[in-house]
Amino acid sequence: MHRLKKIGRKLLKTILIITLIIIVLIGIFKITTKISPPDITNPQIENLQVTQVDSSFYFIKNNWLQKSKSGLWEMYIESEDYERGIINGKLTRNLIYKQENAFINQIKVMIPSESYLKFLKSFLAFFNRNIDKHVIPEYQNEIYGISQSASEQFDFIGSNYHRILNYHAAHDIGHALQNLNLVACTAFAGWDSFSEDSSLIIGRNFDFYVGDEFAEDKIIMFCNPDKGYKFMIVTWGGMIGATSGMNDQGLTVTLNASKSEIPFGAATPISLVAREILQYASTIEEAFEIAKKRKTFVSESLFIGSAKDGKTASIEKSPKNQALFETTTDYIICTNHFQSPEMKIAEISNAKQSDYATLYRYNRVEELINQNIKLNVNSVAKILRDQNGIHDENIGMGNEKAINQLIAHHSIIFKPEELKVWISTSPFQLGEFVCYDLNKVFEKADSVKSHQIIYEENLTIPADTFLCSNYYQNFIRFKEIRNQIHAAIKSNKQIADEDYLFNEIIDLNPEFFETYVYIGDYFSHFSITDKAILAYKKALTKEIPNIYQAENIKSKLDKMGK
Repeated sequence: MHRLKKIGRKLLKTILIITLIIIVLIGIFKITTKISPPDITNPQIENLQVTQVDSSFYFIKNNWLQKSKSGLWEMYIESEDYERGIINGKLTRNLIYKQENAFINQIKVMIPSESYLKFLKSFLAFFNRNIDKHVIPEYQNEIYGISQSASEQFDFIGSNYHRILNYHAAHDIGHALQNLNLVACTAFAGWDSFSEDSSLIIGRNFDFYVGDEFAEDKIIMFCNPDKGYKFMIVTWGGMIGATSGMNDQGLTVTLNASKSEIPFGAATPISLVAREILQYASTIEEAFEIAKKRKTFVSESLFIGSAKDGKTASIEKSPKNQALFETTTDYIICTNHFQSPEMKIAEISNAKQSDYATLYRYNRVEELINQNIKLNVNSVAKILRDQNGIHDENIGMGNEKAINQLIAHHSIIFKPEELKVWISTSPFQLGEFVCYDLNKVFEKADSVKSHQIIYEENLTIPADTFLCSNYYQNFIRFKEIRNQIHAAIKSNKQIADEDYLFNEIIDLNPEFFETYVYIGDYFSHFSITDKAILAYKKALTKEIPNIYQAENIKSKLDKMGK
């Protein structure tokens, strides 16, 4: 009996020690993941009020936000960092809420497991625990200002400041989690002999996909900061980083992800590096020096166009190294792999074109550039909208190997020497491209007090004819059936008249490999093995974006064979 009591006391002591350790670890986690907001010396500006002129025009002092008839939101912001953030947040409060809600809902679709979502939240909080140390004070202040207008509804994720700061790394995290296929962008530029008027012209698709709703409320922000150059960026509610933009010196920046390892610690979000370049650089060399000062999460190409240099180059940057890639020709292409000798990855550079979407897409862009040697804004838009594969092969709507994957957040064309920029309207890059002349916008921006058309109506590029075709309607219906299949698997309920539905989805998008993967996954889930095998084998006969996805399909077949 005495022995049992002794064992009991030891057991109780052990439990108490373990409990204490857990409490201490939780305390350490909360302390180490807590990000304190910056100290603000002029909090009185938080009392600024928005004046609403009509249903789509709002202003605070000289700053304003309006909804264009093109469907794009247009915003002008000026002043010092914290005030810019406060005003930006107050003007876009509803857009910040809608954007955050859309982002969180899409993450839940991609990661339906609540337990894994909780783990991911804790992991990201720990992973990004020092992110504020990698963000310059100016941008900390600006982001903190915006965060004052974020919704408390999402504080289960973190404080407003913590969340908005971390969202600036969304592009990097999406890039790191490559299996989620969030980023697969394409950019190219031509000048001299490859430009119709010999001046620099640049085109790019920003294929950052977090659901259709996320791309509904794009903001074209024109910023006149108290330091640095005036610039414009394509952005969304709560975001001050740059994914595509141009400054008043004719310097442009766009981002293209490259193959990278999973990062193991916080660094500067690449969109904030791009923003700093836009605000403080006027040449490729100056952009390179700014990029060199910042440590980044993942590998990325910063595609830099420069009116002063009369060309475009690519700053290839990894967490450890950086190099400048320039061409000897009058054009340059950037997809999702490094090209400089210092940064090339042998796995990709030695691979076959068919093994990686980035190589395939690069070659398709080159093929089209050589068919349209004298590039102008219309031919650039046509290339950006191209959905075919090499030699015009039909590879299915939505294929990552296509330049236009029908997922683009936005598409953009720059003429840096003229300070003109064309931006696509929804959906994807299929709507009209509207043109803004930065000289004209900044000349009158601080005196606008009512709804005005600020884009150049006579320079609009018409919508893609695909938008009015049966093929586009087929794609819309294709996505509806895809979602229906995913819902059936999630709910573990078979679809009534499934054979009819699957024949329909095949008719809608017959050359797309994922059409057959969706069907195979459905039949595999419900243990209808013979039909699953047929579907997976059919998928393997189509153009698959990369060897990893092909191997994944083969592994599914192997499991069923066993």
